[in-house]
Amino acid sequence: MNVTKSGYRVFSANSTAACTELAKKITEVDVKESVRGQTIFIIQTIPRDVNTAIMELLVMAYALKTSCAKNIIGVIPYFPYSKQCKMRKRGSIVCKLLASMLAKAGLTHIITMDLHQKEVQGFFSFPVDNLRASPFLLQYIQEEIPDYRNAIIVAKSPSAAKRAQSYAERLRLGLAVMHGEAQCAESDMADGRHSPPCVRNPTGHPGLELPLMMAKEKPPITVVGDVGGRIAIIVDDIIDDVEDFVAAAEILKERGAYKIYIMATHGLLSADAPRLIEESAIDEVVVTNTVPHEVQKLQCPKIKTVDVSMILAEAIRRINNGESMAYLFRNITVDD
Repeated sequence: MNVTKSGYRVFSANSTAACTELAKKITEVDVKESVRGQTIFIIQTIPRDVNTAIMELLVMAYALKTSCAKNIIGVIPYFPYSKQCKMRKRGSIVCKLLASMLAKAGLTHIITMDLHQKEVQGFFSFPVDNLRASPFLLQYIQEEIPDYRNAIIVAKSPSAAKRAQSYAERLRLGLAVMHGEAQCAESDMADGRHSPPCVRNPTGHPGLELPLMMAKEKPPITVVGDVGGRIAIIVDDIIDDVEDFVAAAEILKERGAYKIYIMATHGLLSADAPRLIEESAIDEVVVTNTVPHEVQKLQCPKIKTVDVSMILAEAIRRINNGESMAYLFRNITVDD
């Protein structure tokens, strides 16, 4: 816990070596001093054990709520389950469920960064400040990639084209879009529209018959745009399972790209992602520190980190002082 001079407090909800008892007995959260009428910021990054991190946040928020804190603001740089924001088959919209749980636990505001879908903000019954990492990643491209003027921004699927276009326009670079077998867009996943199977029942009522639907068939892999002799920079918001990125890098290499970079906000890098990156045609993977990934960096020197703590700290200061947040979104578009 950090006590500031201006009357607000900052708590960390993460388990550390110094608070193993909290990790073991998380239901025994005890606020050791009065927080009545105070504004509290809970900083919670999401490590590999996602569900434990969520419970830490919920229990701490509820403890502060029952201790009569005035405002409880969650600083969650990577919002977990953000990809599960659409209904598929007979599942549920887990992101909406988590938003409701946070509100019920007592949170009154959250600060996050690059939600998977901007519309997720509508799931919350309290204000959400969705900060952007694009200025930091663009700065990295300009300062750390030699001869970036010879680069081309690549969207590894049509669904990422808007983000890639935003990067290309800001850097005054060309744009390429990959489409075909190698992509794994969310819109191509089974969504239950063919369940139950469209089999006509001759004994059924003719008015209940549904028209037969042709199954989707992906075209052969295509790269729309010339990447020959260029530096290819693939941009996305999350890099988790890296198989798609590795496959995209192979295709770009075959098309003549001589260097391949991947830029993403959240580097989850799960499973054996470091090994796959190290053995692939990818030259560098650049992610921000919204998610802890120190172990992955030790396993793969190709992984680089961009620090975004400055914008989170400024957001905390502005919210506490009642200042406008517009400065943090200057020149930011909805597609960033």
